[in-house]
Amino acid sequence: MNCPVCREPMIVLELDEVEIDHCISCGGIWLDAGELELLLGDSVEKNKLLSSFEIDKTTKEKARKCPICLKKMQKVLCGIDKKVLIDRCRRNDGLWFDLGELEEIIKMGNFDKDKKVLNLLKSMFKK
Repeated sequence: MNCPVCREPMIVLELDEVEIDHCISCGGIWLDAGELELLLGDSVEKNKLLSSFEIDKTTKEKARKCPICLKKMQKVLCGIDKKVLIDRCRRNDGLWFDLGELEEIIKMGNFDKDKKVLNLLKSMFKK
């Protein structure tokens, strides 16, 4: 699968049976539909986060194409304060996170109690 930002091939990393597609060129992360939910675990916080997703109709950021269906994705604000802007496939194929966005979302809700996901993200972005 190619990165929706820089079109480079992405590598697949696995964490607790969740495949994370990662672009080593731009640092972005693709999660297939349902994988964010698996990473966040079963919690009230997860449900709050997922219900916070709101389409941003005012952004000037260019729409990106879904790496699966190749249709333009929606820009979605998420989090209680709506400060993280991510890309969501209109056909629900998955979510795109630019460098640092997934980490910010995980920290926002204190989802990763064992720090497995945060440690993986830190190791992915070590220089």
